[in-house]
Amino acid sequence: MLAIEKLRSSTGTVHNPAAPQASEPAEASSAVAADHHLLRGVRTNIVQSIRAFRAQDLQATAVRLGFHFLYANLAHAQSKPEVLEAIARQFTFPPHFGKNFDALYDCMTDPLHKSGPQPGFVVVLEQIPAFGKFDAEAREQLLDIFRDAADYWAERKIPFRCFYSFL
Repeated sequence: MLAIEKLRSSTGTVHNPAAPQASEPAEASSAVAADHHLLRGVRTNIVQSIRAFRAQDLQATAVRLGFHFLYANLAHAQSKPEVLEAIARQFTFPPHFGKNFDALYDCMTDPLHKSGPQPGFVVVLEQIPAFGKFDAEAREQLLDIFRDAADYWAERKIPFRCFYSFL
């Protein structure tokens, strides 16, 4: 799957210039209805398998709802440092990112909260390694970070949905 292009606007919302844009009010209204249908039944603060969702559809939904969209394809990562480096690079974390699970949690929560009102988040982690140096314990620790971030944003009544798949 191709990496999803993203541009940050002044509000910090991630946009994709190739994402479908509604040009007519009727189209915009139906697009928002489709977005609510896409995420219907998905709790607002959850980490779950991507299952039948497609990253492109989740991205288009996030953009139309004005949410941040964060995407990382981890197919080439084989160890914890490589997974953290790939996430940092693809989420465009600051250079001082500590490349450990505590730093990942910090980047997903406090600085974003302090930067102003947040509309919501849709996060996609595709092809998390399921072999080698990134074992089951490391995978669960990674997903726990995103579960903790979902809890953090839930306390602030901000939607945070994270979808993942394994390689």
